[in-house]
Amino acid sequence: MKRKLIVLPAVCLVVATGVLFAANSKATAPAPAGEPVAAAEAQPAKEYESFGDTRIINMEPVKSMFSHKSHVVTAGISCDSCHPDLFERKRGAAKAKGDLNHTAMDAGMYCGACHDGNDAFATTNEKTCKTCHGSDMKQPGVIVFNKPVKGVVFDHKGHVDMGLSCASCHDSAFEMRVGAAEEEYKKFNMQALYQGKYCGVCHNGNIAFASNTRCTSCHIGVKGVARMQSAAEAAAPQEHK
Repeated sequence: MKRKLIVLPAVCLVVATGVLFAANSKATAPAPAGEPVAAAEAQPAKEYESFGDTRIINMEPVKSMFSHKSHVVTAGISCDSCHPDLFERKRGAAKAKGDLNHTAMDAGMYCGACHDGNDAFATTNEKTCKTCHGSDMKQPGVIVFNKPVKGVVFDHKGHVDMGLSCASCHDSAFEMRVGAAEEEYKKFNMQALYQGKYCGVCHNGNIAFASNTRCTSCHIGVKGVARMQSAAEAAAPQEHK
């Protein structure tokens, strides 16, 4: 009786071992000649496929987009080409430094290390703004502020024609986004200008006329804005129906 009890488990063990060996042999057996091998087995997953969403979308200081895929896959740039020397490998790290702007890029920092017009299209090339910003970033002619007071104008085109570049004001004096200053209208006031902020960076009496002089150059009031807009409409070419 005891011998039967010992033999039975031994037989079961031998059978189980045989089944496992056969299954393992089938799993590891090479595919027959001429039979295609599944792509997942033929080539391990590429590193970039583990990145998740390859787009990095910044909303501040301005909306812009960066595609890992177009740089890593299409252009063949390696991770260490940018990380960690140009960008810390952590989402939001560049923004947290507070200098992710065109001034820094023009100096060869961040995207500007390659996008200098030689290695890749320049960050100052107006024709390629849409590539990252999603729009042509067309400069406004005149900006009208209605907060904290109505009828304050800024001749954007006039300043550009004087030779000022985007980096002259953005983003050190003004965020490059329509309405950004008015969103914090309690800070956007004459006292701030007297302290060298906003327009006061230049309008201090040395670089340009002081912000406490020639008031009507900017403060034209509601009626002044209406007259300005009427004149612009009258000057615009009329469509012939």
